[in-house]
Amino acid sequence: MKLLIVATETITEIDGVPVRLWKGATEHGVRCLVFVHRIAVHNEYDSSQFHAELHEQMPPGVKVDLRQVL
Repeated sequence: MKLLIVATETITEIDGVPVRLWKGATEHGVRCLVFVHRIAVHNEYDSSQFHAELHEQMPPGVKVDLRQVL
C-alpha cells in the first residue's frame, strides 16, 4: 500500500504520547488519518533538505482531544 500524506496543524495524544495528525489517501483514493510521533532520515543520508522542507511546511501545533479528530 502507498499513502500520500500531508501534515496538519493538529496535535493530539495517543497513549500519553503527543502525535501530529496527517491527512492522507491511498493510491486508489481511500482517505485516511495518520498519527505521526516522529519522523527521521537515516543517518547515512544528508537530511538538510528534508529538515528545511519539514520546517517550512510544518505549522505550529494546535493540541486537540483525540475524540475531536475521530
